[in-house]
Amino acid sequence: MKSSIYNITKKGERKNIEFKESLNKKYHLEKDRKQRLASQMKYRMERGDGEAIYFIGVDDDGNLKGLDEYKMEESLFVLKNIAQEIGSVILNLDKYPGDNGTVAQALIGKKNNVKKDHMLVGVAGHVDHGKSTLIGTLTTGNLDNGSGRTRIFLDLQKHEIERGLSADLSFAIYGFCNGETLRVKNPLNKKEKAKLVENCDKVISFVDTVGHEPWLRTTIRGIVGQKLNYGLVTVAANEGPTHITKEHLGIIMAMELPVIIAITKTDIVTDETVKEVKEKVFELLKLVGRIPFMVKTDTDAEFIAKNMNQHLVPVLNVSSLNGEGLNLLDHLFLNLPIQDNKYKRKKPFMMYIDKIYSVMGVGTVLSGTVRQGKVKKGDKLLLGPDGTGKFLDVSIKSIEMHHYKKDDAEAGDVVGISVTGVDIGDIKRGMIICAFDYDKVPVRDFEAEVAILVHPTTIREGYECITHIETISETAIIEPLDKEYMSAGDTGKVHMRFKYRPYCIKEGQKVIFREGRSKGIGSVTKIIE
Repeated sequence: MKSSIYNITKKGERKNIEFKESLNKKYHLEKDRKQRLASQMKYRMERGDGEAIYFIGVDDDGNLKGLDEYKMEESLFVLKNIAQEIGSVILNLDKYPGDNGTVAQALIGKKNNVKKDHMLVGVAGHVDHGKSTLIGTLTTGNLDNGSGRTRIFLDLQKHEIERGLSADLSFAIYGFCNGETLRVKNPLNKKEKAKLVENCDKVISFVDTVGHEPWLRTTIRGIVGQKLNYGLVTVAANEGPTHITKEHLGIIMAMELPVIIAITKTDIVTDETVKEVKEKVFELLKLVGRIPFMVKTDTDAEFIAKNMNQHLVPVLNVSSLNGEGLNLLDHLFLNLPIQDNKYKRKKPFMMYIDKIYSVMGVGTVLSGTVRQGKVKKGDKLLLGPDGTGKFLDVSIKSIEMHHYKKDDAEAGDVVGISVTGVDIGDIKRGMIICAFDYDKVPVRDFEAEVAILVHPTTIREGYECITHIETISETAIIEPLDKEYMSAGDTGKVHMRFKYRPYCIKEGQKVIFREGRSKGIGSVTKIIE
């Protein structure tokens, strides 16, 4: 311990380290002195990328003097108060033996810089199969009344509430702290949601998609554009799997996501009917090469969470009315792993834009899921490409995740970013906001390897369809390359061209395209510059 401190002091390898022999309330918390110490701490944190290390009981030469128990507690109390002065906290505290007592090593940083596990779950299923009701019940802990009482938390538009049908993507959250489930009493209360994000060490964000067939475009956007960790498909016990169930399940599997099946509304049918629907779900999963696993106990939930992959699919019986299966979902989400984004965090920042808002008092806000890298408040970034392929200079004014203000965001976070330097009319969904060193190439033409799932006739040169890549939803012109035409069941390479404007895409990204009832999936294989 002594030699390491001595080396750091002499070599100056750590510019964010500060030694304090002792701190006392009467002297160091005096107003002027406290402000000077706070400024010093802020400087150390700036040198340490938002973190500072304080050694208590160590003199300026790095010698381990040590403090008795009373003086150490007083010194740590003072250090905590100084940190609070600049909106920071003691993130970690270690104690070591010194010559005449104890030496403490304290890591100082912003509370909202504490790394949180953030899981993104896309919820899909046929209309009236209980998606929004299930998520409303799960995130609030309030059972439904049979008339969609908990669904209202996710249907925000007037016509959605009146008709009981979701028409756009909705987001809901709950989470865990030290293994205990934390929920929100009122998901419409922004402060309550922000507090939940602050207190959780694992946050679950649900993307509630649209079950009504005419809004399939929005459902695809929710599954393709949000960089989900898992998919959750609801199947109503009073109806069973439908063509929309198969459609949504197919989209999730095309994105190579692990999926969970929840058989809902088990309270309104007989046990025999639930069993029949379960058998139909099992048959459907086996048909597409998946292995169903019925989750009946907490032990089952923990087992499947540790062993789950794209091939193993947990199936649960749930009821938002009597609470059946909700505790199993809690256990499942608590134990499900989240892919480590360490590699992506080291890359230059980039986020696809999903929604654009104008917020009074804040300005232009862009929301989406951070694909890679890390962004901080005050960063200078690029936004584009516009219709001509150019990028615009923007500055980051503020960052929020579910109304919780953050100093930074990283790969996997769903955030709203307030920007300056651009008019809201110049921004379009599907654009990216990125660091200057991100490899950004505006693309109009590209090749893709595709499979035609449904098509009544043939796809030939000049065929037009809506193409979804990330948050991009744009008309593209298709030309088969391997053959003169393609029909349902065919696979092969195609040339695709965005009809109206360029976008930033990369090789390997998933593609879903549709036109009426015609649908196809694939991936980008070559960028044509």
